[in-house]
Amino acid sequence: MSQRTAVVERKTKETEIRLKLSLDGEGKADIQTGIGFLDHMLTALTRHARIDLSLQCKGDLHVDDHHTAEDCGLALGSALDQALGEKRGVQRFGHSYAPLDEALARAVIDLSGRPFASLNLDLQREALGGLACENIPHVLVSMATQARITLHVDMIKGTNDHHKAEAAFKAVALALRQAIALDGTQSIPSTKGVL
Repeated sequence: MSQRTAVVERKTKETEIRLKLSLDGEGKADIQTGIGFLDHMLTALTRHARIDLSLQCKGDLHVDDHHTAEDCGLALGSALDQALGEKRGVQRFGHSYAPLDEALARAVIDLSGRPFASLNLDLQREALGGLACENIPHVLVSMATQARITLHVDMIKGTNDHHKAEAAFKAVALALRQAIALDGTQSIPSTKGVL
């Protein structure tokens, strides 16, 4: 089996990102985006997906958090796409529920090769820490787009926005962990023969 790893460097006038990813990791995270809550969410994703992720981002936070949040999602999605390669021997589909106290989130993933994301997190606050609540689902949409995956995330219930956001990222992590798991074959799980 080849190593399922990726290195992504993304440099624009708005952000500078260096990212290393291993799909067959232990959940080790070294994440520094300049936005504490984004670091917290990406660390939760890393830990529960059991991937190893190193991500450093210098962004134009003097403007706002949007470019950093979006570009970190895009870089992570690019890395996932690279590391998955042809997607030989992966389970392809993953689904999970994740609770955090009163909050309950559901995530469903298909490593389809078709970028699509539908998210309903029902966040009410303007921001969590230094991250605007509108950018929380945007990170996951950006990731799904660049990873070329189908992603559905729904908040089933919850009242605390921190709990809802964290439950959503944990549900995505657990679904991703299932989808990227190897099934012991070298086949591509598609009737088309390609993903």
